[in-house]
Amino acid sequence: MRQAISKLAGLLILLPLAVGHAQDWISVGGDRGCQRYSTLTQINRENVDQLKVAWTFHTGEVKDGRGKTIECTPIIIDGTMFITTAERIVLALDAATGMVRWRFDPLSAGPHAGPLSSGGVNRGAAYWSDGQAGGARRILHGTSDGRLFSIDAATGKLDPKFGTAGVKDLREDLERKIGTMPYGPTSAPAIYDDLVILGFSVGEGPGIAAPGDVRAFDVRTGQQRWSFRTVPQAGEFGHDTWAAGSTDNRGGANAWGGISVDVERGLVLFGTGSAAFDFFGGDRAGNNLFANCVVAVDARTGKRRWHFQTLHHDLWDHDIPVYPNVVSIVRDGRTIPAAAQVTKTGYVFVLNLETGEPLFEVKEQAVRTDAVEGEQPSPTQPIPVKPPPVAAQHFDETNITNIAPANRQFVLDKLRTLRSGPAFLPPSLEGSVVIPGFHGGSNWSGAAFDPETKILYLNSTNLPNIVQLRPAAAGAAYRYEHAGYIQFRDQEGYPAIAPPWGLLNAIDLSTGEFVWRTVLGEYEELTKRGVPQTGTDSFGGAIVTAGGLVFIAGTRDERIRAFDKSTGKVLWEHKLPAGGYATPSTYSVGGKQYVVIAAGGAGKLGTKAGDAFVAFALSPN
Repeated sequence: MRQAISKLAGLLILLPLAVGHAQDWISVGGDRGCQRYSTLTQINRENVDQLKVAWTFHTGEVKDGRGKTIECTPIIIDGTMFITTAERIVLALDAATGMVRWRFDPLSAGPHAGPLSSGGVNRGAAYWSDGQAGGARRILHGTSDGRLFSIDAATGKLDPKFGTAGVKDLREDLERKIGTMPYGPTSAPAIYDDLVILGFSVGEGPGIAAPGDVRAFDVRTGQQRWSFRTVPQAGEFGHDTWAAGSTDNRGGANAWGGISVDVERGLVLFGTGSAAFDFFGGDRAGNNLFANCVVAVDARTGKRRWHFQTLHHDLWDHDIPVYPNVVSIVRDGRTIPAAAQVTKTGYVFVLNLETGEPLFEVKEQAVRTDAVEGEQPSPTQPIPVKPPPVAAQHFDETNITNIAPANRQFVLDKLRTLRSGPAFLPPSLEGSVVIPGFHGGSNWSGAAFDPETKILYLNSTNLPNIVQLRPAAAGAAYRYEHAGYIQFRDQEGYPAIAPPWGLLNAIDLSTGEFVWRTVLGEYEELTKRGVPQTGTDSFGGAIVTAGGLVFIAGTRDERIRAFDKSTGKVLWEHKLPAGGYATPSTYSVGGKQYVVIAAGGAGKLGTKAGDAFVAFALSPN
């Protein structure tokens, strides 16, 4: 097994980009529409149990056991793998060996342009080519300090024709000055023709924040080509869904989870987050378009084609956390193009790709509205009749933990001090249980789609949160603040709800029914105590292959697994050097298929830190 260690970062092996037989993974979503599907079959049901580590690359960024999580999905083009590290460094690796071809550090182009939004996380880069033999090939890298870099894919050097010496300051073209407010992309850019399109991470707390607008730039020059305003101003469509005067300087409503592209129809698609403040909306009465919406805009102009709101007047930080998948379903013998949007609320919305109309009935369901003084919750929420939810939709004495009597009693005692019951329970001063929790349901892990079978695969979490409001300090510009991001766990640290706590779900999008569901992940210490496998919360999603497999890591037990995509049976698993809190890729170089996963650990699951990218193949190199 060959191993490349970036502690020798000054000694780079400069090789030409590989040519020859290869099958690529051209974007973090696999294709521009983010199906996360591969036609490769070399690794399949019959032989996946023979997978071995082919190579491991270490970034060298873990110091004294400490490091940041890696959420990058590698992209692979003509035998070269492009990755981003926990410190937002871009590396080109030989995809067959893991050896370094070049390394680019954003700090080499100047200090951070602003504070790092969302802790500085980065989920990968994008690739663009002019399509000409020997022509321009670029890696587009957006960083959470508010910069966009155009890097020559062959050399790792900045493109001097892009922005200012290869760097675009993303604050430049904003209509208002945001100073040092958090502002920058955390998910990979999207590419359409000669455009690079970005969503942004912005402030979501009380007080003013940077805008969450989706923006497109010329991939050759960095010039802004269009911007879609996610909080409409006076005279714009959707402005009437906000109370008078409530849209100014409003944060949130941002596509932080990434963007997909329907190349055939020239559509850019994204899901948006909640409007700020996440947990109190008394100063933004109304349904608050385009927060919590699936939006399709014209890829050339940024003009709205359609939108669908999945949640009205969000009070629970239930952002749409990931791009919609560009899919299709079969109904009455007819193939219908669709967008499948997974959500933190645990629902999957299946929308007509051309119109935005739901392809399964969505009902406006009455919900509780007893809220703190000054709040005006929406009296209804949109609930799809199909598919069924992938996470619990209530939390009360009927479904508290059952792993042991002491754990159950601890949770029961705590529950009696809180407001609990169905989903969409408004935040309160005494504390309200939020179910699904702030992490979902589904999160930025997203979903994978098999275009042959029309089955969608997604991981989901059952872990409630507690949201508790308190009056803001005297003189504050806002009325309430919250007591923190509190997970509802028992005295041992396990989720307060009855297992399973983590699931892998397979949904037939044509029928809207589950094909199968299986527990995802394990607490080994509970298994040893005789507790049936519970699953764990997870970050990092699935991919699906024509070889009959679903690959996914993401769980607290630091394992990557392969499931039979037809049955949900585990066919292979491997212990990683740290948690694989990212989505894998699969690709072929020189006739050999590989699966690669970032193993960075740490992050929101708080396991040990790692710095590895691990590639697997049927026989080691």
